Amino acid sequence: PLRLFVCCQESDGAVALVVTSLERARALTRTPVVIRAAAQGCAGDQRLTGFYEGDMCTLPGLGVVSRQLYAQSGLSPREMDCAILYDHFTPLVLMQLEELGFCGRGEAKDFVRVGEHALGGSLPINPNGGQLGEAYIHGLNGMAEAVRQLRGTSVNQLGKVDNILVTGGTGLPTSGLILGRD
Repeated sequence: PLRLFVCCQESDGAVALVVTSLERARALTRTPVVIRAAAQGCAGDQRLTGFYEGDMCTLPGLGVVSRQLYAQSGLSPREMDCAILYDHFTPLVLMQLEELGFCGRGEAKDFVRVGEHALGGSLPINPNGGQLGEAYIHGLNGMAEAVRQLRGTSVNQLGKVDNILVTGGTGLPTSGLILGRD
């Protein structure tokens, strides 16, 4: 069922992110962004071929990552002001919304249908256009957008943003971050 406009195209590009201590970051000219949580994981007997044998409407590896992110940060899905979701294929965005606890199982379609994912919604998703609309630089452009949002320098700047959840590489072993203001 996947068609041209729901699959991102490989892109050439580059992103640079500097990670340092919070003390050092505070001494620099740019507003620091804090890594509140970082996790990587997979679930059970997860392997490339196994993905196509199981329930293709869930992302169990992201469920593992989700639990780790919220436990590390002490935050909940309701405390995220934005989500930068790895959107190399549109259907995976819906599955991520459910695995990350932004809505219940089977509810992502309704979450999107009523506009909760839009710039004015309760959880704006990929205000930079994501990989489908901006570039497929394997999630690094999503991290850069999260930093811009938290600093208040994004082209599509949201209102006050304190916490952003960022995902990467969904579908197989996957990863995620919760970034926040200092």
